[in-house]
Amino acid sequence: MNKSKILDEIFDNDPMGLLDVRKKASNMRTPDDRLLASFGEINDFVDQHGKEPSANPANISEFRLHARLKGLRSDPVKIELLQEVDIHELLPRPPQANEPILKYNKNPKSLESIDDILDDDALNILEGEDEGLFDFNHTPTEDRRGSPDFVARRYPCKNFEKYEATFRSVQTDLATGKRKLIPFKQEYLREGEFYVHNGILLYLEQVDFEEAEQDYQSGKRIRIDGRTKTIFENGTESRMLYRSLYKAILTNGKAVTHNIDQVNENFDKEFSNITEEDKEAGYIYVLKSKSKDPQIATINNLFKIGYAKNVEERIEGAEKQPTYLMAPVEYVAGWKCYNMNSQKFENLIHNFFGSSCLEVDVFDQKGRRHSPREWFIAPLTVIEQAIELIINGKVVKYRYDALAKTIVER
Repeated sequence: MNKSKILDEIFDNDPMGLLDVRKKASNMRTPDDRLLASFGEINDFVDQHGKEPSANPANISEFRLHARLKGLRSDPVKIELLQEVDIHELLPRPPQANEPILKYNKNPKSLESIDDILDDDALNILEGEDEGLFDFNHTPTEDRRGSPDFVARRYPCKNFEKYEATFRSVQTDLATGKRKLIPFKQEYLREGEFYVHNGILLYLEQVDFEEAEQDYQSGKRIRIDGRTKTIFENGTESRMLYRSLYKAILTNGKAVTHNIDQVNENFDKEFSNITEEDKEAGYIYVLKSKSKDPQIATINNLFKIGYAKNVEERIEGAEKQPTYLMAPVEYVAGWKCYNMNSQKFENLIHNFFGSSCLEVDVFDQKGRRHSPREWFIAPLTVIEQAIELIINGKVVKYRYDALAKTIVER
């Protein structure tokens, strides 16, 4: 028996398939795959930031993409391969027929910076499809990094026990809905208020403001800044600059509203010395409509703010009264008033929320048209804050921002 026949018998008698070796498919990415993936990162950056990556030395990730894009723009072959995925038109058009790709430069430019070196990389030595000089796999992205002043200057708070219970109380209020997180603006950054940055609750206890004169092209300006005393719920504190704190919260943070119960309690304190000689004037009340009319039922945070000596009697038969939108109403909140002009109080509320007044026409049972003017679009927490400001006389310093649905300083 010859050797070939013996080998054939061996391979034919392999019931377990032990000798059946199949070539495994390769999982390795091709150069074209790496090229498309690297350019995809540039497209993602433009989608997120609305601009092409720049040579930003403070952000190594953006600098890397900037260098990569420059390298691609100088490579006609890659430009042609990437034309179909160049959705933001970041690359020049491919060279046409008979158009020279490389030209000899008789006057080479001097190399004085990193940008000059990258621009002069005619052989594309410094730019690869996926790995490059500025590729760092474990470098945090820009959104995960705080400003040096915000991060580096924290130190343990020696008397944190003074604040610990308050932090727990605020967290409980947030969990139960008595406090809320709202979009942050600079005018919200004030002493004695709470904020959240990167998921960490913080308390701005104090600001030592200072004024400094600075020169600009348009002239001299006064710049206000100062050191803060900021306490964090993780047991640290910081003396960071006011503007650094503002920028950090604006980038990735929220403002924390006041406790709803505390707002009502402050109201009660204003009238805690009521005696028999004091005269009850009536009630400021807040109602919610139960209308099934789509143009009313679909509006969130729609409330009627009014005044009455007897609320129950006043809202009886609401479904037959245009002032109540010809529908039943739900009593939400009320404040008893003593020794004050309640109608003037009501007018202040209406003027304060005038920019958010509901504009709708309703028709009574006889078909007559009415335009109720006591319905406003504003969160209940904001309404309660406005009432507190009117009571303590500070309302003249604030206004209601209907777009942001928050109270801001004038």
